[in-house]
Amino acid sequence: MSHIVTIETQVRDPVAIQAACRRLSLGQPIYGETRLFSGVRTGWQVQLPAWRYPIVCEVESGIVQFDNFNNRWGNRGRLDEFLQSYAVEKCRLEARRAGHTCTEQKLEDGSIKVTVNVGGALE
Repeated sequence: MSHIVTIETQVRDPVAIQAACRRLSLGQPIYGETRLFSGVRTGWQVQLPAWRYPIVCEVESGIVQFDNFNNRWGNRGRLDEFLQSYAVEKCRLEARRAGHTCTEQKLEDGSIKVTVNVGGALE
């Protein structure tokens, strides 16, 4: 039986942040305080390609802070790619923790379909 799931991503897992960075060939995230244009933030810093400031993942709240000045300081699409990669990696981590396997398929629209295999049945 197939189930469609909609996920609103909250970035709370440092291991999945690191895995998303590896998936996208980004530098390793760094935990600490950093200055964005709008102020100082503390969390896991991820430098996206061609972004003036890093994004900051505050895992306690799940919020991602960033300054891209309406795409002038960084393409919002790069953030969307990171969030998608984070969601896929978090799903893979949780499936493995539960003893399941999963596969993924990149779709024509750029989205990724993740299938979790639970006890021989695809869920």
